[in-house]
Amino acid sequence: AATAPGKKITARLKRTLPVRGPQAPTLSELMRWYCLNTNTHGCRRIVVSRGRLRRLLWILLTLSAVGLILWQCAELLMNYYSASVSVTVQFQKLPFPAVTICNINPYKYSAMKEYLSELDKETKKALETFYGFSEGKSKVRRSVDEWNSTGGDFFQQIPLLKVEDFSRTATDLHSGQKRKIEGSVFHKDSSIVNSGDSNDIIGFQLCDANNSSECALYTFSSGVNAIQEWYKLHYMNIMAQIPLETKEKLSYSADDLLLTCFFDGLSCDKRHFTRFHHPLHGNCYTFNSGENGTILSTSTGGSEYGLQVVLYIDEADYNPFLVTSTGAKIIVHDQNEYPFIEDIGTEIETAAATSIGMHFTRSRKLSKPYSDCTETGADIPVENLYNKSYSLQICLHSCFQKAMVDSCGCAQYAQPLPAGAEYCNYKKNPNWMYCYYRLHEKFVKEQLGCQQICKDACSFKEWALTTSIAQWPSTVSEDWMLRVLSWDKGQKLNKKLNKTDLANLMVFYKDLNERFISENPANTLVILLSNFGGQLGLWMSCSVVCVIEIVEVFFIDSLSIVMRRQWQKAKKWWHNRKQAGSGKPPQASQVERQCHDNPICIDEDLPTFNTALRLPLPQDSPLPRTPPPNYSTLRLETAFTEQLPDTLELGQH
Repeated sequence: AATAPGKKITARLKRTLPVRGPQAPTLSELMRWYCLNTNTHGCRRIVVSRGRLRRLLWILLTLSAVGLILWQCAELLMNYYSASVSVTVQFQKLPFPAVTICNINPYKYSAMKEYLSELDKETKKALETFYGFSEGKSKVRRSVDEWNSTGGDFFQQIPLLKVEDFSRTATDLHSGQKRKIEGSVFHKDSSIVNSGDSNDIIGFQLCDANNSSECALYTFSSGVNAIQEWYKLHYMNIMAQIPLETKEKLSYSADDLLLTCFFDGLSCDKRHFTRFHHPLHGNCYTFNSGENGTILSTSTGGSEYGLQVVLYIDEADYNPFLVTSTGAKIIVHDQNEYPFIEDIGTEIETAAATSIGMHFTRSRKLSKPYSDCTETGADIPVENLYNKSYSLQICLHSCFQKAMVDSCGCAQYAQPLPAGAEYCNYKKNPNWMYCYYRLHEKFVKEQLGCQQICKDACSFKEWALTTSIAQWPSTVSEDWMLRVLSWDKGQKLNKKLNKTDLANLMVFYKDLNERFISENPANTLVILLSNFGGQLGLWMSCSVVCVIEIVEVFFIDSLSIVMRRQWQKAKKWWHNRKQAGSGKPPQASQVERQCHDNPICIDEDLPTFNTALRLPLPQDSPLPRTPPPNYSTLRLETAFTEQLPDTLELGQH
């Protein structure tokens, strides 16, 4: 009861005093209050300026200033996420990279004859049928006809075809019969214009084993490319069925490949090389692999202080259909990187001295939000099948191999095996070739999603190579050098060396300048905030307090007003609904009757000046009026009871 008078006084003040500031009932009144009280001068000038022209000019100037602020702040944000590149050059002792060497011919042809006899027969038959010539006398006498036959049915399923006049008919090499071409035609040499007769077009057809009507014909402008592609296709199918231990024996050993070795002026041997088996290149050997925990380094540049090896190529034992060049492939890489010989390997010639000078560069890019690179590859949803440090190539190859296993049920021979998978071969997976070509087509067209998932590595090392070639051995030194090398290796080679079987390789640092390329943020957070403050002060004479004020008025208070309006409407709707359900006519509440449906009074907020004028007067009290004057004060009072005679006379006159 004691607080009742206080509540009445508060209610009466709310009904009589005007409301301004954040408690204003409408957005227009809130904006007017803000313009009169804000620290930004432009907004205040809009309200207090007299005349429409002057007010319009201030509106345009203020809006222009706001636009300039937004534009400049957007530029600052974009510049904040940019990076500057710095290059640092250091002169120091450098670690020597790993150097992986492979023979271009992966396996000794003489050791592979029992596995490739049937394939070689079909290939030679294709050469005789299409081009009308036989093998003739070979440099190395070998009778293919005596080799064991394997996989005859497989070659009948996918024979070489001779396409006639771009029609839908082709001649089958194996049977000599004509067949109708089904499905799509893919020209693998689309960049080469075939200027000859259309009868020279050769290819092969792959069909879905589960649906014979789903076929694709792959044609080639060059017969050499067609035969090689067809041969490699069957070659991978055969090699996928041979155990790894057997393939390692069929390839070149370190004693076979390496004749001499020097590093940093000191002699080295096969103990400094680590063997690893590459599916397409056979046994490869890596110098300075770091597997024993030791990484060699060099403190002097120049060819005399690098790696010098003489390689025995043995050209006579090359597979004539698998490879068409002679020599070796090398790749310079970090010890933690996988050597992608087939992608970025450098070929070296026989009967020549190849000098490769190196410049070492370390690069580091900034990760998100500056660039879309990955630090370790842990955030990439692709399993690393190579057990080496992450790289874009590892990710792409692993992604394709995973898609191959999921779509075709087996793994592609040229890449590592995922856990629980097997390499594709025609006996177990008769549909793998058609599936592989279709999948590879999608991969090239970036339809598998691998290019979108895989990212560049943020940190990487690079060795820029400069290659020079000289004739080796020279004419005057050829005789004695070949005799000495033959003597050194004579017990294992059992024949005189030929210079076309040898290759001289030198890998060295041209200088010991280590270049470090790094990205640094162009702006820090402190600089960004300082630039924001400068722009706000320049165009709007605004500070951080002003920004907080803008956020409070334009977001918090404005939202509060809108929500209050909606709540009042919902409250009124619910009240009317209850009245309609009870059958009683809607009646205004006591507050509504006093306020004439004024929403300000209902919300118990202080009314504004305009709404205060609409407040009702008390119903049981008379109108307040000004009391009339008391005229009795104007009357003359006298102490005499009778009027004097002289005054009476004056009054008569």
